[in-house]
Amino acid sequence: MADAGLSRSLRLPHATALVVGTILGASVFVQASELTEHVPRIWAVLLAWTVSGVLTLFGALACAELSSAFPKTGGVYVFLKETYSPVAGFLWGWAMFWVMHSGIIAAMATVFGRYAAFFVPLGDRGIRAVAVSAILGISALNYVGVKRSSTVQTAFTIGKVLAVGLIVIVGFTVGARLPEHFQQGAAEAAIQPQNFLLALIAGLFAFGGWHVVTYTAEETINPERTIPRALALGIVIVTACYVALNAVYFYILPLAHVEKSTRVAADAATMILGAPGGAAISGLVMFSVFGAMTGSILAAPRVYFAMAKDGLLFRWVSETHPRFHTPHRAIMLQAVWASVLVWSGTYRQLFTRVIFTEWIFFAMMAGGIFLLRKRPGYAPAYRVWGYPWVPAIFVVASATIVVNRLVSEPLDSAAGLALVALGVPAYYLWAAARPRPATPRAAHATPSV
Repeated sequence: MADAGLSRSLRLPHATALVVGTILGASVFVQASELTEHVPRIWAVLLAWTVSGVLTLFGALACAELSSAFPKTGGVYVFLKETYSPVAGFLWGWAMFWVMHSGIIAAMATVFGRYAAFFVPLGDRGIRAVAVSAILGISALNYVGVKRSSTVQTAFTIGKVLAVGLIVIVGFTVGARLPEHFQQGAAEAAIQPQNFLLALIAGLFAFGGWHVVTYTAEETINPERTIPRALALGIVIVTACYVALNAVYFYILPLAHVEKSTRVAADAATMILGAPGGAAISGLVMFSVFGAMTGSILAAPRVYFAMAKDGLLFRWVSETHPRFHTPHRAIMLQAVWASVLVWSGTYRQLFTRVIFTEWIFFAMMAGGIFLLRKRPGYAPAYRVWGYPWVPAIFVVASATIVVNRLVSEPLDSAAGLALVALGVPAYYLWAAARPRPATPRAAHATPSV
């Protein structure tokens, strides 16, 4: 079958929607309690969200320079391969497929199934069946065209941002009837730097997925300009959503309630609108998670596609559909494995152990800019603002997350690193088994006269 090639159809609105829609999943409605637990002060929580957004923006700007220098399908995989070696890129793809990204998809699909059970009685098997159905359905949408899936992604993202805006408006207007607002509670000890650091780490994890837009470079129109703009605009929109929503939570609910709540958005809606408000938020969470899944399922197969193109995965994974111009086999491969993770129930154990390791790759990615700037021929169309401080600060933030995880949970961290490290022998075994090009016979033949 001839390779039909990928189709360039993504413009700035689609790329920005991919950034915003992938980040804004369930975390926007539940993560407030984790930050508040570390820094039980309203101002400190809002500051932590803001700083987390700024640090994510710094990483996005570094990523934007690399994407303008290497506007190829694969994103972080390409950046690591071009900056360091094929092994570094392979390890990123290895961890993505087996655990990191597939685990995220499985986790989001399970959340979707659990919230579906709010409306329809579902047992454990029913929840898993709904989760797998969501994965397969969105994968099928991606199979038939990136333009279709990105259009759906854009529609869901617009809906989510409008919903967040509506929650903020209703919260500050209807919530004004409540007798008290911004209830701080009893005086507590001063905020400790280490606790603020833990809040920042929780906030940074809530911004996960910001880099996936770079995976679609060869399907983006003018990627050298579009992707940097989408990254910057998308992070600003998400940060505004996080800060505004958390301000509403504190306007309506006492800080102690926010700290202990596992469904803070639903609690806030119930407080001002009663039971229907809680039901509406549950529906919104499903809507939000579905949109985030659409972005995640769209992006990751492009990495496996690029790896296969480089001979680091089965060659059939590098094929594009002759009619739809999508990496259809990579999409199917991801759908099957993510569904297996959902049905087996193993995704949570694997995911929680490995997810911190992506920050090792992020630190390498941003740090690679310092190496590339000294390399002859390096000519990115966009250069990160604030160099060298912006990428350096992001490298330090990424390293801090990794060190904190290693110190706080050494056994789980070691297990996660071991899972990633298994990719090293896998790479060399794959490289050894890969057929080598035959030496042309003409090179040794005697020229005819």
